[in-house]
Amino acid sequence: MSKHMHPWHDVELPHALDAPIPVIVESPMGSRVKCKVDKATGLLIVDGILLSAERYPANYGFVPRTYCADGDPLDILVYCQVPIEPLAIVRARVIGVIKMRDDRGDDDTLISAHSDDPEYAFVSDIQDLPALRLRGLRRFLQDYEALEKSKEVSMWELQGRNEGLRILEDAILRYRQERPRLLPPPDRGPTSVPSDRATRGAAHRAH
Repeated sequence: MSKHMHPWHDVELPHALDAPIPVIVESPMGSRVKCKVDKATGLLIVDGILLSAERYPANYGFVPRTYCADGDPLDILVYCQVPIEPLAIVRARVIGVIKMRDDRGDDDTLISAHSDDPEYAFVSDIQDLPALRLRGLRRFLQDYEALEKSKEVSMWELQGRNEGLRILEDAILRYRQERPRLLPPPDRGPTSVPSDRATRGAAHRAH
């Protein structure tokens, strides 16, 4: 039986992080369905429906083989023209990071552009995105934190590509240090149930 591929642990990252990186999509652009990867199985769990009229302004997911202080892989938004199917792997260029702080501590979300979308071929840093799009992103995340998580955002900062790559490097290093603990237990195969004859034979030998 072939090993089930886990999107968090089995998708490799490039050696050079300024190259396109793989992103696992959880919630498509325009969706109100909040999904998150199940760490044990690698499948997606529907974690809720957005309470407001807001929808994801970009494809939302995570970077494989990363780990953050909140116990999850590093979040990332991927801008492109169309919604991407959940659990699809997208090649994306890091162009910035949104740094927030709430009652649980730091909460960073990378911002990226789809590397294979010609409409975003010119985008290499956060300032290349239209100002209106950045305002919409800010509004979405502020509403999301306040309404969906019922907590106040005490710090908001939008930074460019260099800081985004630094955050990514830190999350990769933390994952490498924690990987043995984070990997799901090996598959032990199906549980076999002894037949009545085998059970009777074992009982007879015990006597």
